[in-house]
Amino acid sequence: MIELRSIRFSRKELLDLFAAWLILSVAFTLFLNPRLLERWSYAPDPTAVIAAFGESLLTSLLTVGVGFMLHELAHKVVAIRFGQIAAFQADYGMLFLALVSAMAGFLFAAPGAVVHRGRITPRESGLIALAGPVTNLALAAAFAPFALLAGPTISSVASFGVTINLLLAGFNMIPYGPLDGRTVLEWNRGVYLAVAVPSIVLAIAGLFGFGF
Repeated sequence: MIELRSIRFSRKELLDLFAAWLILSVAFTLFLNPRLLERWSYAPDPTAVIAAFGESLLTSLLTVGVGFMLHELAHKVVAIRFGQIAAFQADYGMLFLALVSAMAGFLFAAPGAVVHRGRITPRESGLIALAGPVTNLALAAAFAPFALLAGPTISSVASFGVTINLLLAGFNMIPYGPLDGRTVLEWNRGVYLAVAVPSIVLAIAGLFGFGF
């Protein structure tokens, strides 16, 4: 058991977090580079292909992976703040599906979630759900100055960081199924609209590009 003040991580939870971070990043790398495996099969010198894969994977780890990890950890931190027992649990079946779908040319990613238990009010439940998307919005804002002001290499990575975190925030605020937006809407319609509307609008803008 590893403990950071009042936040504890079991070995299994750390393994689940690492596996989800790595596998999700690999899936995004394959999805964003659909010809990578094809190039590997006929390249006379695979070194260049390996280098391209490594570079793209590093970008995914620092953007998609970090966005996902901090999203889930935000849920955990707020849940613990409200006296919950909370831990991240990876869904290895869905992680495998993410890899397979990425190689097939589309991406379906539901790598796992923070599971918490204990007595809780609707407000507390709503705030736990809200913590994830708000964290992604904060990460997008943190990446934005580097996307605008840094050199070409860092700017490219940061631009992707902005886009992916806006997409994570907007997607999770959709009020459907197990997504965070449904829990927030059930708690407080006003708070939901205040966060969901700009999140979804920015996600759509990020998807189609808006100058980064």
